[in-house]
Amino acid sequence: MDISHWISHWADWHGNKTAVHFEGRDISYGEMDVRVRRLAAMLQGALGVGKGDRVAHLGYNSPELLELLFACARLGAMLVPLNWRLAAPEHAWILEDCEPKAVLAEADFFAHLNGLDSGLPLVAYGPAHGAAPDATWQSYEALLAATEMMATGGGDLDDPVTIVYTSGTTGRPKGTLLTQEAILYNAVNAIAAQDITSADHILTVLPMFHVGGMNIHTTPAIHAGATVTIQARFDPAATLAAIAQRKPTIFLTVPAMAMTLAGHPDWAATDLSSLRFVALGSSAVPETILRAFLDRGIAATQVYGLTESAPVAVCLPIADAWPKIGSCGKPALHTEVRIVDDGGDDVGQGEGGEIVLRGRNLFREYWHNAAGTAAAYEGGWFHTGDIGHQDEDGYYYVDERKKDVVISGGENIYPAELENILAACPDLVEAAVVGRPDQRWGEIPVACVVRRVGGDIQGGDVLALFEGRLARYKHPRQVIFMRALPRNAMGKVEKFTLRRELANDDE
Repeated sequence: MDISHWISHWADWHGNKTAVHFEGRDISYGEMDVRVRRLAAMLQGALGVGKGDRVAHLGYNSPELLELLFACARLGAMLVPLNWRLAAPEHAWILEDCEPKAVLAEADFFAHLNGLDSGLPLVAYGPAHGAAPDATWQSYEALLAATEMMATGGGDLDDPVTIVYTSGTTGRPKGTLLTQEAILYNAVNAIAAQDITSADHILTVLPMFHVGGMNIHTTPAIHAGATVTIQARFDPAATLAAIAQRKPTIFLTVPAMAMTLAGHPDWAATDLSSLRFVALGSSAVPETILRAFLDRGIAATQVYGLTESAPVAVCLPIADAWPKIGSCGKPALHTEVRIVDDGGDDVGQGEGGEIVLRGRNLFREYWHNAAGTAAAYEGGWFHTGDIGHQDEDGYYYVDERKKDVVISGGENIYPAELENILAACPDLVEAAVVGRPDQRWGEIPVACVVRRVGGDIQGGDVLALFEGRLARYKHPRQVIFMRALPRNAMGKVEKFTLRRELANDDE
């Protein structure tokens, strides 16, 4: 049995119920079941996709992206959802690394993919009904129309079903491989922690190329037989209108989005009464953001996890949204959590240490990176790199990150990616990138650089180094010129010193 069985089951139980609503269109569970079966047959017959093969997707949120996940599951294949915000060199590296059988893409990305010259089969779909832009592309709709329903299958819960690329500490993305079993146990974690039932209605706005947008509520909702309204992209006015008109019961957001919503002119007049709760995740959530919802009588809970945990690992119970504000909660049903010191021993209550996880929702491995996988699972537990503590009631709190990752607006930014580019600049002798606290984004990346003697490179010149090479959200928001970078006795840059100085600098 594979996870596409979830859809078949609900098609049998209440086939006329809306599974997905998208841009004025309702897709019932019965229709979705047929669409997934046909898509799996098309992938298998027209594109030669079989067990263990990869299929990449480049586009915004859509029913097709969700159906592609389940179609790959049916075949025992793997979906590789591409972050549409990445730059061309980043996409080129990922496609070379995962070697997909084909890339399915929306119209906004046709020219982008043509410029990569990857040699991969390209399939066009989307608002243009899958019209192929030129002879190098195939039409999604035409391929489906030419596909006869056939017996397809072969997938099971032990099969990998998705590779989600997340920025790596070495400057190269890591392909996090999640199995169908991990997606299943993640769904059970989410359903149990958040009381999700078939009566719920989920509003999905976060990008579904992230595990947050795909797996905190969306796939758990399908497992529960609920309804999902999908928005292609986040727009504050459209999101508030959807809450008022579609009346979802559950909504997921991240701090930067929540701030935009609360600051929108329509915020005060928008009817939020349909919401049972709002979940926030991706980074530590400031209390002021939580109170924007709590002050309107809406429970605002937190979900803690990472790409590697699919991601639901720790959740704040809905009833504790007010008394435990600021906590990310307690371990999810099928996840074990510990806080350990550098020697791997449990720390005392209230003491800080690294958060480590274990459970069947955890990733299997990093694609083509055995060393990275072994390091992440040292001692049999997944080391998150996050520092946290437990209070006297057993609730977990995330205090800071052990790793250097900068989380800006819900997006992970690894300094190594930026530092690799800065290191290649002949006008700089050294450089480091750290996060600086920011009221809107949580953090912003800042480049701390040292000019070569006699050089006159300016801040604008440094920022220009990133154009076309990294996604714009990863670009430094500020360049600070220094005489030297602070280093320890071993010569390693003391990033904690830089972060402290930036946090204390009012200029």
